[in-house]
Parts: sequence; C-alpha cells; structure tokens
Amino acid sequence: MWLFGRSTKKKSQTKKMPKKYTFSHVNDESPEEIAVKQLRSSVKDILKSHQDNDDYLRKWLKARNYDVMEAERMFRNSMAFRKKIGADTLLQKYTPPEVIQKYLTGGFCGFDKDGSPVRVELFGLLDIKGLMYSARKVDLEKTKMLQCEKTVRDWEIMSKKLGKKVGGLTVIFDMAGVTTKWLWKPGLDMYLHLVKVLEDNYPEMMKRLIVINAPSIFPILYKLARPLISDDMKKKIIVLGSNFTQVLLQYVDAEQLPVYLGGKLTDPDGNPRCTTMICQGGQVPESYFLKNHSLGENMTAATVSKKLELKFEVQKSGMILRWEFQTEGYDIGFGVGFLENDGSVKFVLPVERVNSHMVPEDGSINCTEQGTYVLVFDNSFSWARSKKVSYQVEVIEEDKNILEEVENIGYVTDKLEAAHI
Repeated sequence: MWLFGRSTKKKSQTKKMPKKYTFSHVNDESPEEIAVKQLRSSVKDILKSHQDNDDYLRKWLKARNYDVMEAERMFRNSMAFRKKIGADTLLQKYTPPEVIQKYLTGGFCGFDKDGSPVRVELFGLLDIKGLMYSARKVDLEKTKMLQCEKTVRDWEIMSKKLGKKVGGLTVIFDMAGVTTKWLWKPGLDMYLHLVKVLEDNYPEMMKRLIVINAPSIFPILYKLARPLISDDMKKKIIVLGSNFTQVLLQYVDAEQLPVYLGGKLTDPDGNPRCTTMICQGGQVPESYFLKNHSLGENMTAATVSKKLELKFEVQKSGMILRWEFQTEGYDIGFGVGFLENDGSVKFVLPVERVNSHMVPEDGSINCTEQGTYVLVFDNSFSWARSKKVSYQVEVIEEDKNILEEVENIGYVTDKLEAAHI
C-alpha cells in the first residue's frame, strides 16, 4: 500500500525557522540542529522516552520542510491518532479480520542489502472494492498501521544483529494485472487515504519504492495521485516495465528476493511466489460482504421510469469514460453506446441487467472515437415500477503536463534501465 508518498514539503529546500521559535545560534549549531531542539521543547509534554532522540524528531521536521510549528502539529495529531486506535499495542493485541488476512495483498519477504525490510505489494491482485464492502475502514487502517509497527520492530532487530542503525523500507510495487478497474474512484480514494494515514504517522519510513510491470495506464494513475507526491518522494521512486530483475538485484540479494522476481527465495514447499509470506489476494467472495455498503458521496440521484440516457462529450480518442452507480431495492439494465451521425446509438457495451441494488456497479471504457457517448439506464422490462439510481460519471482527459512529467522520469514498460521519478 505504498505507491504514492505524501508530504507537504514545498519545492524550495531553504529551511527557515518560524519567528516564534527562532533564537541565536549556540556553539555554531546548524538550523537543523536548532529545529530539533525547538521541536523537542515544544512536544516535551507528550514525548515518550523511546522517541526522545534527534534522529526520530528529525523525521517529523523533514516531513514538514523543517517548519517547527507544522512538525509539532503533525506529531500531536499522530500521537492522538495512535492513542485512538491503540497503535502501541497492535503487535500484541490486534488480529485483522479474516477477510483482510486472506485478501489484502502483499507481505514482507526479507531484507535489502542495508538490512532494511523488503515488502512486496501486489497492486494488480488487490480487490479494493471487495475489501471495502467486507471490512470496516478502521480495520483497514489498523492493519496498515500494524504493518508499519512490524517494520519498526524489524529495524530494532536488524540494528542489533548488524551492529549498526537500520531504518527505512524498500517496497517492490508489482502492478501486473492493473487495468482501468483501478480507476474506480471510491477504491482509489480509500487507497490514497491509507497512504496518507501511514505517511502522517510514520514520516520518512519509505527509503525506496520500485514499481515493476508498470501498465499503460500508469500516467493516468500518476496524474490522479500527483498531489500526494512530494519532490523528495519522487527521488525515491523507480519505475520499471517487465524487465526488472537486474535492477532489483542491485538493492536486494537474490537470497532475499522471491524466485518469481528473479531471486532465489521460495516457500518451504518451493513455491516461487512465496505465498506464505506474500498474500496473493484475489476477488473477495460476496459471502464476506457486510450489510449496508454503499458508494461514496457526491452522487447524482435520478428516478428511471422506462429509460434514462446520459450523454458525455469526448474531445479526442484515448480518453477514459468511467462510471459508478447503485440502485435502491431492484436491478436495472445498463449499457454504453456511441452516438452516430445519423442519431442512432452503436453500443460499445450492450445493455444488460445488473444487480446494482445488491452490489454497487462500476466500470470504465477507453474511448476509441471522438464524439458523444451515451450511458443508458434501461427499466423497460419493469416499467410499472420506477427505479431510483444514484450515479457518478467522469471523463478523464489527458494532461500534457503530466504526460511530459512522466516522460521526463523515463517511464518505461519494456526497457531494462530504471527510471527515477
């Protein structure tokens, strides 16, 4: 769950101390050293003994561009959140629900060449919609926090074992299998929310994020998440296509890397995907779904007596049309068509009845033609009973600036060399 990192750091790297906290240099202390002292003083009422060290405090300052007041606010908010969910006892007392254990993809599989934990995320196998329908938001938050607590614990273990300070996390972010289904807005919003939770509570944990099997829609996903990617985080991301093994081996020894990624690590039974360490996910069965799950906010409501047609203009080919909707109590017919010059509709997705009253429906298409696309809600099979539908539709346009930025990072899908964002 680490594709995008969040920070409010500004582009300028000049570290200026807020007037409230500025005082004279003593013994030629650097601005950073002064900031650490200022932060320690400002949070001393809640600072715990194991947190009272310069390296730990410096992480909060770096995450807020050495703005002491902002770092203090971030730290206090984090301590309040940790207390709320019981973060200090997650390792001892918390067990994630069964559905999360079985279907939340990813896992730790070893350590990199510096001793930092290595985590593999199988983004393309994650059924975020199924998990959102089957687990409470707080359990998803707690589970991701639990993963971070395990990372902190591993730092301590490896530091003692290697006789040096170990920190950071190397994440291998496998996007194999990612399609336009990942453009489902509630799911993407939840994913980015969890990223925000982690970044707000474990600043500077990410040392390196290696994206592999980057799909053709990577620039679109990058655009949607770009507001969360700081300049500092960009330096930590490497984007690769399908030829990634040699780059991974630059950072992780073969003995610590699963066979399916080009290493030598397997499960005890020889499984090359290390399924005992890395959850493979898959589609969540509806038997896990909780009652009263629904779509997000900002939906438009309508009543369909016989048929409702929604028209959307697509300015050029290559854009993506995505939708989500839910009906109350009963199913409805749904399809997507293209409006021809003679006024007829050529269906791209034929109208079919969907059980959107049981599970919210979502989807998307790549628009291969410029023109008008029509979303059709068909209730003609049940005209005596009107249907209430809530929907949200969006046309995702190309952004030349984002495309140029992605090109500038060296985004590749079939080359060996790595590309740093």
